[in-house]
Amino acid sequence: MPNYYDLNVHSSPECEDPPERLISVAKRCGYTAIAITNHSNLWGEVTGEGVISGIEIVADKISGLKKKIEIYRPKVDVLLVHGGDPKINRAAVENSEVDILAHPSHYFNHVLAKFAAENEVAIEFNLDEIIYTRGVPRVRALSAFQRNLKIARKFDVSMTITSGARSQYDLRAPRELIALAGLFGMSESEAVGALSETPWNIVTRNRKKKRPGYVMDGVELL
Repeated sequence: MPNYYDLNVHSSPECEDPPERLISVAKRCGYTAIAITNHSNLWGEVTGEGVISGIEIVADKISGLKKKIEIYRPKVDVLLVHGGDPKINRAAVENSEVDILAHPSHYFNHVLAKFAAENEVAIEFNLDEIIYTRGVPRVRALSAFQRNLKIARKFDVSMTITSGARSQYDLRAPRELIALAGLFGMSESEAVGALSETPWNIVTRNRKKKRPGYVMDGVELL
């Protein structure tokens, strides 16, 4: 069985549940660890067993986005950018310090996919967008997911699946998320990788960069 990771979970003070409660529930659901990724205006460092330090940066302007990335990159193992705006989406995938473009919506195209692949920025499929919507909003979300999936496949962009949980009741077991991903055409193997291999690659890559003596991939000072 692979190890599963949910890289977009929100806790207090942004939401009601403390990290400890979310981690406990997540482990019962079958996760090895979860990333607490509160939005940047309510961020606080969270550490402990089963938790991955993270942040979801929210910015209205590119200049503000770059400044926040510079501030928070050394502090976290997973850095997401809250997308949805065309300019923010592009700035995120052009920046190799970003790990995941969250909520890209319909504003993800072939140009952005090329940058994402080059800079190792993963694209997120946040399944709360289909779990908690109905009618037209849900159809739009599924349409965006289908479109983004095809583009990500074509340009070999890494993909992550997340719950976007904002309480213990929003957490879903990995197998539930894998099944939901099938609604917009993601294969089981792709979904498993998006919950296991891709998240772990992001975490290990960033933790390696924090090691004393690290210069670049393949180069370390002894």
